Amino acid sequence: MNIDDKIQALNQRKDDLLLGGGQERIDKQHKSGSLTARERVNALVDQDSFQESGMFAKHRCTHFGMAGKKMPADGVITGAGSINGRLVHLASQDFTVAGGAAGEVHCDKIVEMMQGSLKTGSPFVFINDSGGARIQEGIDSLSGYGKVFYNNVMLSGVVPQVSLICGPCAGGAAYSPALTDFIIQTKAARMFITGPSVIKAVTGEDVTAEDLGGPAAQMNNSGVVHFIAEDDMDAMAICKRLLSFLPSNNMEDPPQLEANDVILPDKRLNTVVPVDPKQGYDVREVIGHLMDNGDFMEVQDSFAPNIVIGFARIQGRSVGVVANQPCVMAGVLDINSSDKSARFIRFCNAFNIPLVTLVDVPGFMPGVQQEYGGIIRHGAKMLFAYSAATVPKITVILRKAYGGAYLAMCSKDLDADRVISWPTAEIAVMGAEGAVDVVFRNEIKKAADPAAKRQEMITEYRDTFSSPYVAAARLKVDDIIEPAETRRYLAMALDILHTKREFRPQKKHGLIPL
Repeated sequence: MNIDDKIQALNQRKDDLLLGGGQERIDKQHKSGSLTARERVNALVDQDSFQESGMFAKHRCTHFGMAGKKMPADGVITGAGSINGRLVHLASQDFTVAGGAAGEVHCDKIVEMMQGSLKTGSPFVFINDSGGARIQEGIDSLSGYGKVFYNNVMLSGVVPQVSLICGPCAGGAAYSPALTDFIIQTKAARMFITGPSVIKAVTGEDVTAEDLGGPAAQMNNSGVVHFIAEDDMDAMAICKRLLSFLPSNNMEDPPQLEANDVILPDKRLNTVVPVDPKQGYDVREVIGHLMDNGDFMEVQDSFAPNIVIGFARIQGRSVGVVANQPCVMAGVLDINSSDKSARFIRFCNAFNIPLVTLVDVPGFMPGVQQEYGGIIRHGAKMLFAYSAATVPKITVILRKAYGGAYLAMCSKDLDADRVISWPTAEIAVMGAEGAVDVVFRNEIKKAADPAAKRQEMITEYRDTFSSPYVAAARLKVDDIIEPAETRRYLAMALDILHTKREFRPQKKHGLIPL
């Protein structure tokens, strides 16, 4: 063969490999409303930026009819490309090839991309669409998964890791996404450790695949999923938007966009929070007024909705937002909201993203089930996460800040760099109504008009302890500002704190309460 013949043969081989499991299976994938593995890659990365690795990879299994069986690219597309001009490494499982089942070589390809991310300091994106381990390969398949899990942990806190669940993700395969930073699941995808048939056989419980592993179940109930996508294209768009807020690795600052030099007071903030502490409101409205163009990417919006977390920008700088949500359970902290926020705080700290905390919290959730469920250790996660964080920490007390929950929402005593308060704030051990029933119980009982006396004591307690001026006098609040000036204050504080450096005692790692 001359060189032209060899090139022609090469191109024919590549054309065959590009078809994956064949046109019939591609058509079936499209009919189900899903993109193919390669189409997902093309939708995610910048045009003509993808450089594939391992296209000619082959399995070496000879058991159970696998000898000589063709599995193009061994069922996973791997390589590097750019998203909005920034390098990423990625893997995309090909369901048209043996249902995307993962074997030894399949996993080796994924691990190679993960190590590429580590070497180049670039995010790793894993698009999951697989029936699970390749049973015919036995221990080699399990070993492959083990290597993936190990490298997930090696990448953790070094480069951002994003998992997209675009099809089935069952059994041990589900643990890799769980080890990554963010999971995006499409409405057509299913993720669980054991499927409905196994559960039925073992426990006798009847459950559908949707109710067990659909995105709503894994968002609302388990809190495993961070974003729900309408379809594959929406999942790619969410991934791109998410990465735009994040640095490529833990040694970089997040990307900074251009911003206007002048910040005008926003008088709408003066009325967005009701003065009445019992009246609810949507804290996302406050967030919208504080952030650039009102743009806020909320994370886990349907899990533990009594706290709101997500990414935004202030004068072009990425920030992580943690905010109590007064219109859900009065913004109280419970087990799930503590876990949700603590994990997010630790992510932001790992990747140099400043934290803005908006406080309106009546306390930790009381109740037998909360105590039995471990509210003490779960709530302690927030205390641990904020205390351990060394990124700039700015806290804004909007209204209520009571008891241990006041501390858990990044008080000055947890090393917040700035704590500011609106004049509507109440900072105390507990609410005035509850406090007077304890402190002034005898005086109220002996009064000629107990109701009037109680109201008098409530007012006195608020003036004495709850006022933000008391906290400011003790240097627990740095400033009390007009709400309209909050965005300007935050922008200035972020500029001042941008070069913050903080050193902690040398140790392997702290032991976060579990």
